[in-house]
Amino acid sequence: MTATEESAEPAEDVAATDRAASRRRIWWPAALAAALALALGVPALVAGGTSASGTSSVSAPADDSPEAGFARDMSTHHQQAVDLSFIVRDRTSDESTRTLAFDIINTQANQRGMMMGWLDQWGLTQHSPAKPMAWMSMGGHGHGADYQAHDGSLMPGMATNTQLAKLRSLSGRDAEVFYLQLMLEHHKGGVEMAQGYVDMADNATEKRLAQSMVAGQTSEIGLITDMLQERGAAPGVPAS
Repeated sequence: MTATEESAEPAEDVAATDRAASRRRIWWPAALAAALALALGVPALVAGGTSASGTSSVSAPADDSPEAGFARDMSTHHQQAVDLSFIVRDRTSDESTRTLAFDIINTQANQRGMMMGWLDQWGLTQHSPAKPMAWMSMGGHGHGADYQAHDGSLMPGMATNTQLAKLRSLSGRDAEVFYLQLMLEHHKGGVEMAQGYVDMADNATEKRLAQSMVAGQTSEIGLITDMLQERGAAPGVPAS
């Protein structure tokens, strides 16, 4: 065996180790989200189930309740975060941006599934003719309740259809920066909605989920702000 061959094998081992570490960094949020779903979802199923006598142990929320409204609206809000993250995943090879995108995809898709499951368990539809975030007026959170939907942006923080199309047209650093700017505003809107529900919650299980959203997205707001600074970009979505 030549000296070149002897040195090639360790290099391949190092590369394989680096790839494995990268996969662990990308996919650990999926395991965390699954654990969160188990921890929060099971109590909800138990609370909404039936007793040995066949009677309901906890009454289901009303169709116009904050519980139903939050589950519906945050599911819609989460779906767009997942969509944005899938778009940027295919527009950049930057590891830190792709890791953030995978984290958001896995966490928010799992949380959305939990909320959709609760609505089904409560015997409620996943959509309502009510104006998005109308339930927030019950707790005095006027900003969310008074938001005027436009160009596909149904709630505070949501990107418009024009902004989604622009993100799809970008690549590399430009895609990273625009995604981070959009996601920063998206998280701010999500935190406001989640905190609004926490302030008026009657369902303890759903309240714990909302509190975890406030904590998780607030932490990511700090991370996203740092990532924008690293790229020499400012917060705020530029006018289209």
